[in-house]
Amino acid sequence: MKNRGLLILVAVLALAGTMAFAATDTKIVTVNATVSATAKLSLSSLTVSFPDADPDTTPTITATAIDVTAKGKTSAAGNITLTVIASDDLKSGGDTITIGNVTWDATGGGYVGGTMNKAAAQSLGSWTGSGNRAGTQTYKLANSWSYATGAYSTSVTYTLTAP
Repeated sequence: MKNRGLLILVAVLALAGTMAFAATDTKIVTVNATVSATAKLSLSSLTVSFPDADPDTTPTITATAIDVTAKGKTSAAGNITLTVIASDDLKSGGDTITIGNVTWDATGGGYVGGTMNKAAAQSLGSWTGSGNRAGTQTYKLANSWSYATGAYSTSVTYTLTAP
């Protein structure tokens, strides 16, 4: 019985010693994240239509506004730009309406009005730093008695750049 008591005492002391001298191990994990420049452009419509109107009563024809959302990721000092350029003048067969007769108004922070051009991209908006910018663009056509009848069209390219 004496041995059994001694054995229990040794076991208790062994457990107590193990608890008093617990071991620890620490690891450090490095967490990395890569954020690349990204640009995403959304337009509420891919068609702009000017209705026919009397130039005496409607010297400027206004089309329905387009909702424009420009999202971009760049550096804190990086400049995000949105430009538009026409592929050509408005054409109907051999008849032409000079593209400079198309202008636009813009609303929303950083968005600007302008005049359409087929030779050089025109600014529709610019911002510093990453973000989500919402605005509207409303196209206008200078109306004239000199336009020949026809269905005129051209295409316009929007380019959103986030360097």
